[in-house]
Amino acid sequence: MKRPTLEIKVESEIKKAEKGKILFAEDFTELGNIESVNRVLSRLKEKGILVRLAFGIYLYPKIDKELGVLYPSVEDIAQAIARRDKARIIPTGITALNKLGLSTQLPLKAVYITDGAARVVKIGKRTITFKKTSPKNLLAKGEISGLAIQALKSIGKNNVEEELLAKVKSMLKKENKENIMHDAKLAPAWINKILMSTVR
Repeated sequence: MKRPTLEIKVESEIKKAEKGKILFAEDFTELGNIESVNRVLSRLKEKGILVRLAFGIYLYPKIDKELGVLYPSVEDIAQAIARRDKARIIPTGITALNKLGLSTQLPLKAVYITDGAARVVKIGKRTITFKKTSPKNLLAKGEISGLAIQALKSIGKNNVEEELLAKVKSMLKKENKENIMHDAKLAPAWINKILMSTVR
């Protein structure tokens, strides 16, 4: 009996996954070496089974009758890369503001700090940049307070407008007070003051 080829094995594994799943060549290295797997994934893309998001990063697409391929958000892709690399990430700049609901602007360049490898991943017209940082910057316990620190850092002490500050403080009310007190110690003095003003 003919043994199944690597392509058949990989395709069979993919079809067990949920549509919309982000896949990496590394997900299939138990079936074959990385170069062979990359070639197979490339062929499956040609067959229309996968969509390539970036080199070595594929999507098992969910197709909408009217909208076509439903692409994952940059945040979903960044989180998937972090899981693959077993790394921690926190969005910075506009990405952090967007996630906090303080900006509707969708950045073409999303920047994350990480304890994983520094790299730039190009997804169509967008880029995801992972910047290596010291572990201290990733110790935030609260999701909201962690995002608030990064958002405020990127805006800068002298550029924070009262309206934005009020929104940040309002968002921080949803965060656990113990998390805020823990995370405030990791922040620059001026951000520490903002965070601590919300727990009194």
